[in-house]
Amino acid sequence: MEGLLDHLLREELTALGGVDGAVSEFIRITDQLMPRRVFTRIVPELLRGGQTEAGTPVRPQLLGSDPVCLAENAARLAELNPPGIDLNFGCPAKCVNRHRGGAVLLDEPDLLHVIVQKVRRAVPSRIPVSAKMRLGNEDSARMLDCARALASGGAAELVVHARTKRQGYKPPAYWAEIGTIRAAVSIPLIANGEIWTVRDALQARAESGCADLMLGRGAVADPSLPLALRAHDVGLMSRLAPWADLVPSLWSYWARVQGRVASKHQAGRLKQWLHYLRRTHTEAETVYQAVRAVQAPAAFEQALRAALPPPAVGAISPCQKMQQGEALSVATST
Repeated sequence: MEGLLDHLLREELTALGGVDGAVSEFIRITDQLMPRRVFTRIVPELLRGGQTEAGTPVRPQLLGSDPVCLAENAARLAELNPPGIDLNFGCPAKCVNRHRGGAVLLDEPDLLHVIVQKVRRAVPSRIPVSAKMRLGNEDSARMLDCARALASGGAAELVVHARTKRQGYKPPAYWAEIGTIRAAVSIPLIANGEIWTVRDALQARAESGCADLMLGRGAVADPSLPLALRAHDVGLMSRLAPWADLVPSLWSYWARVQGRVASKHQAGRLKQWLHYLRRTHTEAETVYQAVRAVQAPAAFEQALRAALPPPAVGAISPCQKMQQGEALSVATST
């Protein structure tokens, strides 16, 4: 989710709990050997042992089409000791596909194999190499060929977004197709795509046969979704987090944005998150409408404070609640 789910929002979402691991936004690799500062700028978690402040491991993701350049950059990235390196073969963006990046490479299974193989050989064996793909480019005719190519090339696991590039993000997601891939390869598969609720997650698991899921827009729209799914898995009643539990996270995110993002882009970043939160919380709609037309930093701050009063000093954050054992203290099933 380039442009939204970067390290700033990763900190907030992983602090809320329930996330086993994260993958960074992609790092575009062309014909240059990237300096270390590029990797640490996009994935600053690399300076903290490859983890968010909450201790969630983050795998940097590389995107490109040149096997040699990708391998050389992966080797340099490996010097920073990441918890893993992910390869992006799923991005549907036209601006990326025009330059032979992302999902357009799903038309070339042999190239996928070579890329993964060279990257795998370029990095120490202790660092897993994973990949993300869609069901195909224009159609799913090469779906199994691509999955087999990635697996035989040395991918340790494979995330599959259950739509083709052509289908983009238009519902539905075809989770059963992931089950077909799962039967064809021996490496672990992770299902992804159109998972907005616990019910969606359970359906994705049932149709794909995958126990593990990757959440994207669903976790941005409902930051409590990972914990809610965990609650369900251990026999507790799951629920949507109350708006009051998210307010500290919104203000924490706003502080991070102010510290790291150019002033002219700050308001837009918070508006993006509020836009997704409108899907699950009516309160987010109210705040969004109050600030949507405001751009100037000072005026935006004033409008935000009027619509979303900051939490009281000393208020317990959702992360602290989780650490105190309260995050899953919703009513147990009987």
